[in-house]
Amino acid sequence: MEKIKMTTPLVEMDGDEMTRIIWQMIKEKLLLPFIDLKTEYYDLGLAHRNETDDKVTVESAEATKKYGVAVKCATITPNAARMTEYDLKEMWKSPNGTIRAILDGTVFRAPIIVEGITPYIPTWTKPITIARHAYGDVYKNTELRVSQGSKAELKVTDQDGHETSALIYDFEDSAGIIQGLHNKDKSIEGFARSCFNYALDTKQDIWFASKDTISKQYDHRFKDIFAEVFENDYRAKFEEAGIEYFYTLIDDAVARVIRSEGGYIWACKNYDGDVMSDMVATAYGSLAMMTSVLVSPDGIYEYEAAHGTVQRHYYKYCKGEKTSTNPVATIYAWTGALRKRGELDSLPALCGFADKLEKAVLATISEGIMTGDLAAISTLANKQTADTETFLDEIGIRLERLLNQ
Repeated sequence: MEKIKMTTPLVEMDGDEMTRIIWQMIKEKLLLPFIDLKTEYYDLGLAHRNETDDKVTVESAEATKKYGVAVKCATITPNAARMTEYDLKEMWKSPNGTIRAILDGTVFRAPIIVEGITPYIPTWTKPITIARHAYGDVYKNTELRVSQGSKAELKVTDQDGHETSALIYDFEDSAGIIQGLHNKDKSIEGFARSCFNYALDTKQDIWFASKDTISKQYDHRFKDIFAEVFENDYRAKFEEAGIEYFYTLIDDAVARVIRSEGGYIWACKNYDGDVMSDMVATAYGSLAMMTSVLVSPDGIYEYEAAHGTVQRHYYKYCKGEKTSTNPVATIYAWTGALRKRGELDSLPALCGFADKLEKAVLATISEGIMTGDLAAISTLANKQTADTETFLDEIGIRLERLLNQ
């Protein structure tokens, strides 16, 4: 068959370890045989980030702003052990954090539902999408150790030089620690608009939760901005679409989520979203079965897998051993990006290819062929565990059938 044409490139951000290996397999087996793939390539592998003093990460984010759609492989955020392993110049920041700060987007994560993988929460019959604010909070914090006898204060100096201060704590009885968080009204408003737009696009209710009863300035500001944006610009659109916006406290939201059937968007502040997205993914079956897309208020999209680089499997691979690493979330990063590129460029064939590749993935699993993580939790009677390469080959067989129909 003739390869499907692209007009505008995707920004392609390569990654690290086992996911980097799988990235290339996916391209070779599932994409390049069928698509005249156009990408602007950036190597975000830790070694190359180190060589470029992490400038490549900034360049990839700026390219995403230029082209509008990116697809990203999982990357390493280094710790002390990685400093030695990769002989790093410094402990480089999270690439995701850098990209999210530049794009000022919201991360939407939703589970991939497939026959034979039953959620651990029996009532969850529909997917729950986590909308995570991708700016500020603990990810842009300032921290200090405090010696006993010190007094910690919060001080703000306005543009005219006027100072306002408040006591954090008097550490007269013990040493301790302090942490300074910040956020921006502009970013919170962008978060709200991204959430409301996504809810309208997907025709889903949206919940937002914080702890404004305790954090009467910081969290309450989130609550107020969401309410203002909704009342001024979205209430009528939501009523027309037949969907709802609902605010509650984060602890109440957790209780409601557990009792729910799913089928809505749960908007969370940055740290809450980080934690709750992993909880939701695990409860639905596997972190490797979770889609993730960063959406900016001005319509920039970056698709990625929700999981890490699968370090343990990579070390096995380097020894020549086969691994049964789940590539589904990485495949869905590619299909999400290709579909969005097709929508923006009016290329229905590209959108159709993305749909059929996802159908091929789900068909492979529902027919009993799956990686080890899924086989361990699948309720199918005829399941068999496949290594990563065999699993991708089986997807490829089903994809060709669908494309030739």
